[in-house]
Amino acid sequence: MKFTAEQIAGILEGVVEGNPQVEVSKLSKIEEGEEGALTFLANPKYTHYIYTTKASIAIVNNTFIPEQDLSCTLIKVEDAYKAFSKLLEYYNQVKLNKSGIEQPSFISDNVNQGDNIYIGAFTYIGNNVTLGNNVKIFPSSYIGDNVTIGDDTVVFSGAKVYSESIIGKNCVINSGAIIGADGFGFAPDENGEYSKVPQIGNVILEDFVDIGAATTIDRATLGSTIIRRGVKLDNQIQIAHNVEIGKNTVIAAQTGVAGSTKIGENCQIGGQVGIVGHITIGNNVKIQAQSGIGRNVKDNEVLQGSPALSYGDFNKSYVYFKNLPKIVKTVNDLEKNNNGNN
Repeated sequence: MKFTAEQIAGILEGVVEGNPQVEVSKLSKIEEGEEGALTFLANPKYTHYIYTTKASIAIVNNTFIPEQDLSCTLIKVEDAYKAFSKLLEYYNQVKLNKSGIEQPSFISDNVNQGDNIYIGAFTYIGNNVTLGNNVKIFPSSYIGDNVTIGDDTVVFSGAKVYSESIIGKNCVINSGAIIGADGFGFAPDENGEYSKVPQIGNVILEDFVDIGAATTIDRATLGSTIIRRGVKLDNQIQIAHNVEIGKNTVIAAQTGVAGSTKIGENCQIGGQVGIVGHITIGNNVKIQAQSGIGRNVKDNEVLQGSPALSYGDFNKSYVYFKNLPKIVKTVNDLEKNNNGNN
């Protein structure tokens, strides 16, 4: 798909300097620009590339004044970085703007379908499913019985949404994600053998939730596992049964949250963090990567380590640990001197 500089300037409310009819069909970094590509300049450290780039169009700030001749057409905007981000979003919307039902696919007779939906080939849609307007379900996906998916939500190829799950509006579920699988519930008997505890709850994703590729969110034993509005989960995260994650919390890859833990709003949790079950983590908490959380956490705490300490205490302790060989040598020398004086 091709766009002219004039069309792009219209989308960004910018001003063209150069050829308004020059066309682009791809995006690139400014240092890797080639003919037919669109790029941008926001960081002053990259200014020298504007004079050597082969990109056909460059988005720049209004304040940019060339000091040499340019081979590219400029689109001047208030904020080049924000404008390019807006353009990426627009491009993504165009790219994902599919509609219709591809075959082969299976759709139960009693599915309630909204307007302008897209269902890719080899997709299964179960009984009593409700699909809102503009829902996009890409090929080879599974939507179980009694699932509700809100307007403008995208389910990418190979994702699985198990029965009874409720997905809000403007959500993104990436490939390989599994929403609503059974929680890890087993009870030992007198012989030490384990029997499965039925998991009869569901998963609720509120609006504007993003779920990364291969992330799993287990259904509740009873009630709901709840991911609140605006939560962003990275790839390969495990969220166990009956967990609740508060609004606008973000969690990086390979983190695991055990059952029935409650995480507050606006938290930032790094990669490979392990969080035990049945605890409460407050609002605005920051947890550094590879930390282990085994206790309740108050609002606004910053933690690191395993078991996690306050961020400041961890750094002080690490300095001591790093210098431990020197400290031990000093102690040994002092003991030798004392023994020699006796």
